[in-house]
Amino acid sequence: MNFDKRRQALQQAYDALIERPNKQVMPGNGIYSRYEYPVLTAMHTPLTWRYDFRESANPFLMERFGINGVFNAGAIRVNGKFLLIARVEGMDRKSFFAVAESDNGTDHFRFREHPVRMPETGVPDTNIYDMRVVQHEDGWIYGLFCTERRDPVALPGDQSAAIAQCGLARTRNLTDWERLPDLVTPSPQQRNVVLHPEFVNGQYAFYTRPQDGFINTGSGGGIGFGLADNMEAAVLKEEMVIDEKVYHTVYEAKNGLGPAPIKTPKGWLHLAHGVRNTAAGLRYVLYLFMTDLEDITRVIHKPAGYFMAPEGAERVGDVSNVLFSNGWIADDDGRVFIYYASSDTRMHVATSTISQLVDYVVNTAEDGLRSAASVAVVEGIIANNRG
Repeated sequence: MNFDKRRQALQQAYDALIERPNKQVMPGNGIYSRYEYPVLTAMHTPLTWRYDFRESANPFLMERFGINGVFNAGAIRVNGKFLLIARVEGMDRKSFFAVAESDNGTDHFRFREHPVRMPETGVPDTNIYDMRVVQHEDGWIYGLFCTERRDPVALPGDQSAAIAQCGLARTRNLTDWERLPDLVTPSPQQRNVVLHPEFVNGQYAFYTRPQDGFINTGSGGGIGFGLADNMEAAVLKEEMVIDEKVYHTVYEAKNGLGPAPIKTPKGWLHLAHGVRNTAAGLRYVLYLFMTDLEDITRVIHKPAGYFMAPEGAERVGDVSNVLFSNGWIADDDGRVFIYYASSDTRMHVATSTISQLVDYVVNTAEDGLRSAASVAVVEGIIANNRG
């Protein structure tokens, strides 16, 4: 195929992918509806990022910058658009952020022309990823993300030892970003940090995931919480665990908050991920819980088990058997768009409503932590159905 024909074929395939309509997978489980196709994949990234279209410089029209995956996206609604701030990972293992837009939130996502040019701190990031994007009541849009750097005390032969911290940045338009100093906490490592969208006692409230090592949580006991006086030099002097790891549950190995919680009349609705170890490796699933409107550190409802787990093709990818979410959007009409990644490879959407999610969280049985307790729940449903 000559240069012009190949370029035309690439463009036609790309346009068909972007314009492909998405539809709900029916009948669903009554809690949420999945959609047939992913909303973002590596192939959704602009051709102008991946190909040099100058024939003199690229006569075979080779892909010059390969994309490994598009996943773990923050989400926000701005000026009527559904925006995903995605983690784009190149084949070089480096990740960067890019904004994709859609009019309806379920399909036709298109990336902006340029990726996010995130400023660096005095100690440059080796890798940045998994942004939570939060519209705070102070007027700023904040991005909280993991910044990874090589452990400075690692032995020369150890090229996997890393330090993870929470990077902070703020913006008005998701194009121009002001980088702030990294969040300071009592924990040696931090991942999955989320900013509460409202002030708490006049302070900025953070949900954290304290851990001792880059991978293992160690003494970190679950989802933490702390307060900071400001964002320009954010310091958490204390962390308290508000949602613990528990033996023989879907969050026994580690757990972390996903996106910022949604405020409902019944309480703050939280979406989190839980991890357990299996013979096939770590398994990541999503679960929901609710905290009190007045005391946001007090869990008042928590259904047993997972809310969503990888199904079918979602189980296969760069890191298999994983669902992860750090973005959802509560629309003005009560609909909720849940954006989740599967197997560190691609982005999906599921839709629900505030009413459905609140009903699920408030009225679904909590974990009895014993097999007999699970049987008792089933027997109760059977009895109710008998009338």
